Amino acid sequence: MNPLLERLQPYPFERLRLLHADIKPNPQHTPISLGIGEPRHATPELIKHALVQALGSLANYPATAGEPALRQSIAAWVERRYQVSVDAQQHILPVNGSREALFALAQTVIDLSRPATVVVPNPFYQIYEGAALLAGAQLHYAPSEPALNFGIDWSAVPEAIWAQTQLLYVCSPGNPAGAVMGLQEWKTLFELSDRFGFVIASDECYSEIYFRDEAPLGGLQAAWQLGRKEFPRLVSLTSLSKRSNVPGLRSGFVAGDAQILRKFLLYRTYHGGAMSPVVQAASRAAWDDEEHVRLNRQLYRDKFAQVTPLLQEVMEVRLPDAGFYLWAAVPPTFAGSDTEFSRQLLAQYNVVVLPGSYLGREAPDSQGRAFNPGAGRVRMALVADVQECLEAARRIVQFIKTNSPST
Repeated sequence: MNPLLERLQPYPFERLRLLHADIKPNPQHTPISLGIGEPRHATPELIKHALVQALGSLANYPATAGEPALRQSIAAWVERRYQVSVDAQQHILPVNGSREALFALAQTVIDLSRPATVVVPNPFYQIYEGAALLAGAQLHYAPSEPALNFGIDWSAVPEAIWAQTQLLYVCSPGNPAGAVMGLQEWKTLFELSDRFGFVIASDECYSEIYFRDEAPLGGLQAAWQLGRKEFPRLVSLTSLSKRSNVPGLRSGFVAGDAQILRKFLLYRTYHGGAMSPVVQAASRAAWDDEEHVRLNRQLYRDKFAQVTPLLQEVMEVRLPDAGFYLWAAVPPTFAGSDTEFSRQLLAQYNVVVLPGSYLGREAPDSQGRAFNPGAGRVRMALVADVQECLEAARRIVQFIKTNSPST
């Protein structure tokens, strides 16, 4: 067996299952889960219709590069969304969801003939870590900073780390805190990439769920605004899962540096990464329509506007820039234990939340002290309908008040 598999850590939801294995939830409450970020709004009818209409194409082998019509549809969306001009044949590649591509990209770009480090945010989406480990690379965890709106102080990454870095994963809007990277931060990363030669993989799967008037800045957009119109060493990845409520479709795309995408296409041709022609047809329908996205975004805005103030009565939590998570601090009553908070909330009120420590790793800070920047927080996925999320929030408020010393 591949010995690198032994370096993988259990997935957060497996750890959550084990954490709750001996808990008997209070039967007086119906179960509510805020644990998994799986979209639960209705899939638009136009996507389902396109899927059914394309069933006849199942008799055909699909090309790994995707049909020209799909690549053109994606390129047109990129231009509308980011005011960026891309070549559909050079700068765009359809993929079977951003997760598949985030993993495969590391296998494509890591060169083990020289020292290889992958830098990841901390907390993070665990696919970044698994991709790096199975590519044979070392990891450096860059902690998010509450004082920076849970952004990252890239100047705190030692130069010796940057000198060995071959790949940097960033996530904007971020998971779990929903922070959006600004143009100056992108400029800093581009300058570091120019200096040290590493590839930037920009995970943007939450880009269409946002709460401000201005849509989040994307990596391609930042590069374009800074005059980097060939997107050197940049690959942006996004998905229809959150944007269009089709996580089961497994459809997204990568875009950016044409030289990297050529090599990535070669890798995926051997790996068997071609997208089904039926999925391609449904994907075109989704990328070509923006009305369902606006309606979906409004559902989240309405939901967060009602739920966030309730939780702010008892927790340190705020409206994120984007995404569909709340990243809340565990009250002092629980001594900062996110795992105990999660266990007792399930036992007493039958609500599931994900401990923040399961999304992070213990790693040294700038002073060499080991800490997990996810510890002491919980992630709540507000993916259910507004009434269910409000009921969960009310239970959490009651849970905290019940378990807090009277004042």
